[in-house]
Amino acid sequence: MLTIYRRHRKSCKQRAKGRKYRHCQCPIWVDGALSGKEMRESLKLRDWQRAQDLIRQWEAEDRRIIQQEKEVTIKDAHGKFMADAQARKLNEATLYKYRLLFRQLDDFAETQKLQFLKQLDLDMLAIFRAAWKDGPRSSLKKLERLRAFLRFTERRKWIDHNPAIELKTPKVPNKPTMPFTREEMIRILTALEPYGKSAGIRNAQRLRAFVLLLRYSGLRIGDAVQLDVDLVADNKLLLHTEKTGVAVYCVLPDMVVKALDAAPHSSARYFFWTGKSTVRSAKGKWQRRLQRLFGLAKVPTGHAHRFRDTFAVELLLAGVPLDRVSVLLGHSSIRITERHYAPWTRSRQEQIEADLKAAWSNDPVVLTDGKGTPELQGKTGRIN
Repeated sequence: MLTIYRRHRKSCKQRAKGRKYRHCQCPIWVDGALSGKEMRESLKLRDWQRAQDLIRQWEAEDRRIIQQEKEVTIKDAHGKFMADAQARKLNEATLYKYRLLFRQLDDFAETQKLQFLKQLDLDMLAIFRAAWKDGPRSSLKKLERLRAFLRFTERRKWIDHNPAIELKTPKVPNKPTMPFTREEMIRILTALEPYGKSAGIRNAQRLRAFVLLLRYSGLRIGDAVQLDVDLVADNKLLLHTEKTGVAVYCVLPDMVVKALDAAPHSSARYFFWTGKSTVRSAKGKWQRRLQRLFGLAKVPTGHAHRFRDTFAVELLLAGVPLDRVSVLLGHSSIRITERHYAPWTRSRQEQIEADLKAAWSNDPVVLTDGKGTPELQGKTGRIN
């Protein structure tokens, strides 16, 4: 707090009354602290009102600076979020998506002249989202990441509430999971021969092993790319370890293991990755190879994740329970598996058929072959 007073000159007749007396024309001084620093200096003013106005201006500016220092900037917030995400060992693909979101957020903040986290209110977030050029599903995922970021800041009391919660989610069409048909799988494997003629036999061998691994393990492409050689032993692939500490293995057909052993490895440790480049870069190379193969096989809608869908659907059609398929896929909840693959569950379809048969067995119209109840049949032979 700053206090102003008159520092009486030796010649001032009111000098004996002390610094509290202000009805003279002696110089006005200021005493106190500003921004934590002690102040005692002349204001070079003699007008009391002007001195008061100047002190109010200084104190208001000081409060504004202090408030700004307390507020967290957008860049500081997402920097701390990324540090926390890395400490939680999130995979590189997830971290990349967050970096992309924050890059877009920084560009938006610069355009809108935003600096502090609290400036990202509901209206600003709505303008930010309106600039996205993603499809419905990608927009939904990006919104979920934005909500996660702001939830992180809310829990640390940097903002009062999470405004992204109030943004309505985009409507995403529920597209059914489409596995490769068996005929498509044969075309894909057959297309490895013309692929080898242009890309080389060794590259065709590696691609064949990669395709068979995706199809019969259910691995995501990123996990397949960085598959460690030591994870495959005795026809069993270690998929993951559950929270209980129990290891989950996938039994691979002999032909898959033979293809993995026969194909040249990218390094001593990994089947399909040198370990020197980023996983994202290596994943991109394998995606391009697969797209070339799909073109040769005349499967225009082919992509790597459909191998995973094929793995799951074929198991369900073979009668494997949904909860076991969920474990093999590494889903955190059976609800995720059910949302994507429930229509393909054989037991579910069989139960539906049994329910319908039971219902029809008690239907009076069905019992009379559509000619009416027994009473009506005896009288008229039809229903009036």
